[in-house]
Amino acid sequence: MLQRLTNVMSGLRGRLRAVLADPTLLAVLPALVLAAFWLGGEDLVLAIALAFPLVLSLTGLRGVLPAARRAPRRQDRRQDIELILDEALQDTGYGGRKTACFVLGLDDFDTILDRHGQTAAEDVIEQSAQRLRTMMRERDNLRNLDNGQFGVALAAVRRFDLADAANLARRLQTAVEEPVALGATTIHVSASIGFCLSGSLAPRNGAAFLSAATIALNEAMRHGPSALRAYSPDMQGQVPCPGALSGEASQALEEGQFHPWFQPQLSTDTGRVTGFEALARWHHPRRGMVPPSEFLPALEQCGGMERLSEIMLCHALRALRAWDRKGFDIPHVGVNFAPEELRNPALVDRVGFELDRFELTPGRLSIEVLETVIATSSDDVVVRNISGLADMGCLIDLDDFGTGHASISSIRRMAVQRLKIDRSFVIKVDRDPEQQRMVSAILLMAERLGLDTLAEGVETAGEHAMLAQLGCGHVQGFGIARPMPVDQTSDWVEAHCARLHTPPVIGRQTG
Repeated sequence: MLQRLTNVMSGLRGRLRAVLADPTLLAVLPALVLAAFWLGGEDLVLAIALAFPLVLSLTGLRGVLPAARRAPRRQDRRQDIELILDEALQDTGYGGRKTACFVLGLDDFDTILDRHGQTAAEDVIEQSAQRLRTMMRERDNLRNLDNGQFGVALAAVRRFDLADAANLARRLQTAVEEPVALGATTIHVSASIGFCLSGSLAPRNGAAFLSAATIALNEAMRHGPSALRAYSPDMQGQVPCPGALSGEASQALEEGQFHPWFQPQLSTDTGRVTGFEALARWHHPRRGMVPPSEFLPALEQCGGMERLSEIMLCHALRALRAWDRKGFDIPHVGVNFAPEELRNPALVDRVGFELDRFELTPGRLSIEVLETVIATSSDDVVVRNISGLADMGCLIDLDDFGTGHASISSIRRMAVQRLKIDRSFVIKVDRDPEQQRMVSAILLMAERLGLDTLAEGVETAGEHAMLAQLGCGHVQGFGIARPMPVDQTSDWVEAHCARLHTPPVIGRQTG
């Protein structure tokens, strides 16, 4: 009986909170006070003046009414939704009701911010919030948690299981991933979502609820973009901080736990394999595969980035020589060089030594350098190293082109030979005229400068076909193949070559 009374009071409190939080109340408040003065005189006005702040305090609205004057801090927003989740969890104690918490994160939000600016990023957040609200019931709550993340607190319902949560997550995701129009510009976003059901939660409080959904989001983003993950207790130990990993990462470098996985690159003219990019992977003996988003900060913290580049170079050249011995025509392999490696005065000599050791010509090695390095570097050693590698005969790829604001003079000064167009320009290029115009402009500039081009992050056959039609030289992405360990590359190359040489089957007309 007592529990039922508590639940009823909690519901009344929530409804009163919703009424008092309505901005319309503030609009009519002066009229109400004036009417009170006419009807009851000064005593009634004084009673209202004393009672109104008390009601606000009891309903937890002290932070709601001033919101129009100041934007709440991130911590305030999280605390706000934690309180809402506390109430939702209390409501589940009556009649076996259930609730859930969702945390949605915009993939590549930092790229949107860098490419389009703060104002555009805020517009994307606002439009995303409006779309999310259209997918929610009136009693559900939405909060912007900053950094392109939103928290959703589901009001308690009688029936809500894992399948229902996954369906709602997909609807939220679909709503957010519609193109965002900002004047003459169209921005394409993708979103990952983590969610937690109230039945999976221990301890049962709002802070733990939000934390669990955030952990699930982190897990989704490890497998993104556009991934969904439900929280499970065994996720708790899967997201260690960089400090916790730095010691293990340093030891793992020396114990051979880091290996490259290889992602193929194809010619849009012939469909043939024109190269592989070597991507670092860490297979932890207990945690399994640790994603780059976790181990790269750890390596930066422990000073292991230069050693990682050395390991990747050695493994990549060994793989290239193995492909040669098997008779595969793989023109070159690409290796990412960290800024720390590019500052090493002995880099050119070391790369030359490794090429000689594996009996490979410099033209078989592609050095991938982030555009941000070229755009911001004033270090003479970096410039000399990149130019020296180009003079030796290595290919210089400018990675993530379009995100780092590199000038044409920097591109020429660094002897760049190929632009790798960033995924943010490639997504939905087959359906978005503005994306097509942006890519066409990049391709035209590259042609005038005598540079080759490769599009990163190609995920669909439509994107592949449109990039070929626009004149992009090469493509790479999940739509071609996911990164794979070296022992799987031979089978993939053989299967791909077989598809190229298989003539299309044309049905014979009968009758």
